Amino acid sequence: MFKGHPKGLIAAALANMGERFGFYTMMAILALFIQAKFGLDGANTGIIYSTFYALIYVLSLVGGIIADRTKNYKGTIMAGLIIMGLGYVIMAIPTPTPSPDGYKAVFLTFTLFALLVIAFGNGMFKGNLQALVGQMYDNLKDDSKRDSGFQLFYMFINIGAIFAPFTAIGVRNWWLKSHDLQYNAELPAFCHSHLNGTITGESITSFQTLANEASGSTVTDLSAFATEYLGVFTTGFHYAFAVAILAMSISFIVYMVNKKGFPDPKGNKKTGNELSTDEVKMGLKEVKQRMFALFAVMGIVIFFWFSFHQNGLTLTFFARDYTLLKIGPWDISAEVFQSMNPFFVVFLTPIIVAVFGWLNSKGLEPSTPKKIAIGMFIAALGYVVMSIGSFGLPLFETIDPESGGSPLGAGQKVTPYLLMATYFILTVAELFISPLGLSFVSKVAPPQYQGIMQGAWLGATAVGNQLLFIGAILYQTVPLWLTWSVFVVVCTISMFTMLFMVKWLERVAKTK
Repeated sequence: MFKGHPKGLIAAALANMGERFGFYTMMAILALFIQAKFGLDGANTGIIYSTFYALIYVLSLVGGIIADRTKNYKGTIMAGLIIMGLGYVIMAIPTPTPSPDGYKAVFLTFTLFALLVIAFGNGMFKGNLQALVGQMYDNLKDDSKRDSGFQLFYMFINIGAIFAPFTAIGVRNWWLKSHDLQYNAELPAFCHSHLNGTITGESITSFQTLANEASGSTVTDLSAFATEYLGVFTTGFHYAFAVAILAMSISFIVYMVNKKGFPDPKGNKKTGNELSTDEVKMGLKEVKQRMFALFAVMGIVIFFWFSFHQNGLTLTFFARDYTLLKIGPWDISAEVFQSMNPFFVVFLTPIIVAVFGWLNSKGLEPSTPKKIAIGMFIAALGYVVMSIGSFGLPLFETIDPESGGSPLGAGQKVTPYLLMATYFILTVAELFISPLGLSFVSKVAPPQYQGIMQGAWLGATAVGNQLLFIGAILYQTVPLWLTWSVFVVVCTISMFTMLFMVKWLERVAKTK
């Protein structure tokens, strides 16, 4: 599978795998953590979530500029790992929940600061490591392995992400169990609404039932129970964030051990692992042409990420609120669905690489721009499935305790296989877009701007992520089938726009 690829690919992928394990441990629980800890509604949680996700990619542009200016990719990547680790340390420190009177804003600010530190460290790490992988292929005479190389790199990233949600769930549930409490996804909302005085008579009955089940006995003081449950529940999440610290440490060790084997853009003499800065210059006309092509593709993928990254926001809310959390005889948590995407990435990547390899041998492999257009079509199909499966479900406000509603009963919820099917389809779309987009950037970007353009690709992703909160607002205010239909429309429009530009993009990609 790795035949013909540069030796440094495996080392870079392993270093990224550890970092992604820590990152996805946090992302699997972030939205639910914010709601449980601070009692925020979906819209405000969505704004925090989308802004954080956007900053991760915006700051990747900053990280790319730092690396390109200093010509010290390796040092910038190392600094990013250290800074991210510091951010996870701050997130792992438990703070009181519910927050004492007058201190909610203080502790929320503390959490937001930790997220900012993580985003800055990620920005210095993520894009620059991808740029190094691109430089490995720049040093090869045969460029035909570049697409499959980035797909393999992407697969290793997701191996770590498969297990991250289970780790977060395990730590949180262990902490609950140590306090003789049981996990229930719906209880934090009930606890906050009871403490805020917004709960209604019918909801109080439901709250009493769930509280009795979670504690294993009859709860006589719901206020005391609500305070205790929120404190234990969110402290378990804090300790789950500590797992990311260990993962970051492993990633740091792997990176440092293999650091010397990575390309070094600082060199002025072209040896086996170095790029000559005197040989990468291009004419102004060609540079402009390549930049225009890159920005065109980046504009398209904004709408893919706007749709795809709903997996950690509205799709996670849907798992908690509308999905039967049971597969066969096993009870599951809402966060479990976060492992579906990375599992499918790892499972499908060798298959897709093999299919593209076979098509290449027959001279039939689609160009990278065509693959991206196909990916947009597949993403639209994923949300068609969600729209059909959600038709007839009640509005969120009718099941929200804060609005006086009561959660759906088990018989009213949809099968978990709906989300599993959706994640499968969206993962196929992702494999047609994300790793191949990285490959396209590394192939088309002028060599002297590799770091900046990898950062710009991530910056485009940031724009799509900043739009995520729109999905959270729609989730709370309109029928669910209509919410998912918005993503069907934007992905379809993006597909046709990409097809319109395909021939031009193919010409630019072949220009040397």
